[in-house]
Amino acid sequence: MSVLEILKYPNPVLKVISDEVTGVDEDLRSFISDLVETMKASPGVGLAAPQVGVLKRIIVVDVTPKHPGHGLIVLINPQIRASKGRQRRREGCLSVPELTADITRAEEVRVFGFTPEGDEWFIEAEGFEAVALQHEIDHLDGILFIDRITDMKRDLFKRKRDKT
Repeated sequence: MSVLEILKYPNPVLKVISDEVTGVDEDLRSFISDLVETMKASPGVGLAAPQVGVLKRIIVVDVTPKHPGHGLIVLINPQIRASKGRQRRREGCLSVPELTADITRAEEVRVFGFTPEGDEWFIEAEGFEAVALQHEIDHLDGILFIDRITDMKRDLFKRKRDKT
């Protein structure tokens, strides 16, 4: 297993919509192991394949032990099938390490995807785990959490970044 380099904003790869995974083989399972290892070696609770430059619809999330959750979640081609409620929480991103912001997302989500073994899986998550799943699925669609903050806050961040 290897720790992969996490791409940083404004790398254009982060804005590209990822391709659906059409088959799972040993190379893909090896990549998923590297993705998990990279997430565990970072201060984050989730990671999406595009954040390491691989434009495939794969996410890994593990909010435990700091928050209640399901433990390690690895999903291929994840889709949010249902959502309920609203919550506003502070978010950060491994690809935008110098910023956090309050983001409004669903309080509960039901996500469908496939495991690395090719099995269908539904997961129901709430609270912080639901936020993490939504955040990582956004990455697969080329959406960063800074795309969800107000224009004024985003402009201030960009100006600060451009000065450094």
